[in-house]
Amino acid sequence: MALLSFERKYRVRGGTLIGGDLFDFWVGPFFVGFFGVTTIFFAALGTALIFYGAALGDTWNPWLISIDPPDVSYGLALAPLTEGGLWQIITFCAIGAFVSWALREVEICRKLGIGYHVPIAFGVAIFAYVTLVVIRPIWMGAWGYGFPYGIMSHLDWVSVTGYQYGNFHYNPAHMIAITFFFTTCLALALHGGAVLSATNPGQGEEVKAPEHENAFFRDVMGYSIGTLGIHRLGLFLALNAGFWSAICIVISGPLYEGSWIDWWNWWKNIPIWS
Repeated sequence: MALLSFERKYRVRGGTLIGGDLFDFWVGPFFVGFFGVTTIFFAALGTALIFYGAALGDTWNPWLISIDPPDVSYGLALAPLTEGGLWQIITFCAIGAFVSWALREVEICRKLGIGYHVPIAFGVAIFAYVTLVVIRPIWMGAWGYGFPYGIMSHLDWVSVTGYQYGNFHYNPAHMIAITFFFTTCLALALHGGAVLSATNPGQGEEVKAPEHENAFFRDVMGYSIGTLGIHRLGLFLALNAGFWSAICIVISGPLYEGSWIDWWNWWKNIPIWS
């Protein structure tokens, strides 16, 4: 079915979660919907507040602009705008925009009659973000444990937080997360390379079928996971990368306060080694 005729088939009213026909329309290729409107609202408000916070600061250098969370002394209370209140409102707007976007994806899936794999996958990314700025700070007892919104300030926060626990690379959940991140990159490169090799041939050559891709991996590693399997694997790897990245930070502080280097002493103390 041609793309345009298919769009005429699925661009019909219905499938929305909230609002009914109120915002059930498209602007060009983009579906709006109720959650599209809330996404625009939260994103615009949050962005405007970031510019407002930058205007209150002493620089417009994009590398140095930073919206910092409240001081730890404020605990979980609301802080004045200039002392972390902006960070709290921007965080609320960010969560509102991310969740709205995911729910908009759900509505599009309902219109297309497909599964909810994409919004679920995006939900894992939202979970990782919420873990950093909501779940862990609440568990630690202060919003000040969230990360600042800025380029250099965010990198500084990552470095300082990592060294607070000796060496964050020794965090076992961090090891698992990094392994999944790297393996995701490897799987995507292998998959993308195989597809381009088969379906983007040189001039005058025929486009190859998936059987050629499967044959390549059978010859290289003795097994091919298949066209459906590679996408299942990719989803599995990516979801685990986001999930374990959230776990590695949420256990640092609330569940373990010492050095991750010392945490591995249990391994050295196994009787077999002595």
